[in-house]
Amino acid sequence: MLAIVPLLLLAGGLTLAVSYQVNSFMETPLPVPEGGVEFEIPAGSSFASVSGELIARKLISNDRWLRLYVRWHDQAGAIQAGSYLIESGATAKSLLQQFTRGEVQLHTFTIVPGWNHHEVLQALQRNEAVETTMTEEDWPALLDSLGATVTHPEGLFLPETYRFPRNTTDRALLRQAYALMQKVLGDEWDNRSTEIPVQSPYETLVLASIVEKETARADERPRIAGVFARRLVKRMRLQTDPTVIYGIGSAFDGNLTRKHLKTDTPYNTYTRHGLPPTPIAMPGRAAINAVLNPGDGTDLYFVATGLGDGSHKFSATKAEHDAAVAEYLIRLRKQRRGGN
Repeated sequence: MLAIVPLLLLAGGLTLAVSYQVNSFMETPLPVPEGGVEFEIPAGSSFASVSGELIARKLISNDRWLRLYVRWHDQAGAIQAGSYLIESGATAKSLLQQFTRGEVQLHTFTIVPGWNHHEVLQALQRNEAVETTMTEEDWPALLDSLGATVTHPEGLFLPETYRFPRNTTDRALLRQAYALMQKVLGDEWDNRSTEIPVQSPYETLVLASIVEKETARADERPRIAGVFARRLVKRMRLQTDPTVIYGIGSAFDGNLTRKHLKTDTPYNTYTRHGLPPTPIAMPGRAAINAVLNPGDGTDLYFVATGLGDGSHKFSATKAEHDAAVAEYLIRLRKQRRGGN
């Protein structure tokens, strides 16, 4: 019996020594450069292949202690496939936690306020982290799958920055943007002012898209929404250039002419009363809020100031507006001549 004691002490000492080595290895920062390292774990990868790749990438020198730690904690089968970003300062322990929790690297996609649905799809196709499955012909099927009650995709996807793991499909991102727009639109509609000319959430999107295209200035959105609200109440035509441009479509070359303003389309608010049939862009939450809570006042007109800050001059009468337009044209001519 006494002869066994030294053996037990030796075994205990070895266990403590190995445990110390394992824990020391797992807690030591890995040689990860500033900015991090992207690391891909393909679906179906074994732990051995993952640890082998860590060695090949020189993130660890060998996997002896890592294999022991994984065996002790029964984590070999818990590693999840995906694209990971290993950040500077990571240890083998934190890296293993990252792999077993599936904390994959998230990429971003931003829908910019004022984009149309063509621009949204093109941006999705340019994003190298997105799995592209859609073409322009697929919009109707997507809307049907979303349960949308309209057949045109314009205005239905909320401008926002979305975070997602690599190889997320364009359809999945659009579903998320659609659901978020429905939530935001519903919340804003429930808290709307009683003095608004729009009759439904969809009409709100239509008018908000026009406000979005008319100004990027937060301080002007409610005021411009107020102008449009008063014009609608008075049965005045909206006479807004962005709708005309949208109606021209891909044929528009950047130069809006008098002929364009006189050529009737469903979107020409110079030739038709009321709202156009659909939104003309993706409106952000601020534009939606402005439409449902328009600014007070008597203004019925506005025109760009030409000051380079995106501002507009507002007028209550046609005579005031004509004077503001003349002032803008004079400033524009001076700028073209190189003056101030």
